[in-house]
Amino acid sequence: MPIIQANGLNFYYEFHGPQNAPVLVLNNGIIMNAATSWAFQTAAFSKHYRLLQYDLRGQGQSDHPDGEYTMELHAADLAMLLDKFNIERAHIAGISYGGEVAQAFAIHYPDKLHALILADTVSEIHDDLAIIACSWIDALESGKHLAFFNATIPWNFSTRFIEENQALIEDAKTRYALLDFSAVIQLCKCFLQVDFSSRLSEIQSPTCVIVGELDNLKGINYAKILRAGIRHSELHVITGAGHASCWERAEEFNTIILGFLAKQKEIEM
Repeated sequence: MPIIQANGLNFYYEFHGPQNAPVLVLNNGIIMNAATSWAFQTAAFSKHYRLLQYDLRGQGQSDHPDGEYTMELHAADLAMLLDKFNIERAHIAGISYGGEVAQAFAIHYPDKLHALILADTVSEIHDDLAIIACSWIDALESGKHLAFFNATIPWNFSTRFIEENQALIEDAKTRYALLDFSAVIQLCKCFLQVDFSSRLSEIQSPTCVIVGELDNLKGINYAKILRAGIRHSELHVITGAGHASCWERAEEFNTIILGFLAKQKEIEM
């Protein structure tokens, strides 16, 4: 199992693709993991990029330390990982929670960033989203994985996707049972502190903002805030996709990102 130490913790990671290609980092959503959650992206992206998938602190096969997590701490973890791998700069992508980590990284480590990709993510939290996140914490504190499953699935996927992918949804129950609830609670509490909107103007890197048309959790209004706040940004709405747009409309998701990154390569040339 590939493990590297950074900031005093063990981090699980995977590299895919040519060693001499530009680096593209994928940051996981809150209950995603590096080993399985990018199944629809790994092959497509690693044809063109040196792809780094890793688990954040509190996720998957990385360490789950006690104490408070912050987005700034996640960003520092990633910065040190890049240093450990002798990567001076990288394209940074993140979906949902991973997108908030990516924003923190862009704000605090701009010199390590080429281009930024933010999918189904937010720079601030409105009252309704805070209530949803608190309901997730309540379910986690019950200690019942099915309670957490029931609280999250309708927000993570569109109604149509749930109806058409019952086997996948049922399989998710097994994965939920394996979650470290105390760590996920800390991740949720960290999310509730997100407040980047006033600093979005500091992000000078070219940025691709993606949102699922049917994302009822972190939807189009949040994406528009990102688009308005980041000067060099573009917005893509994926028709028919819910919050987990990288799963629900993987081909469109991948095409948008590869097209965006190809444009950056042309500009650099």
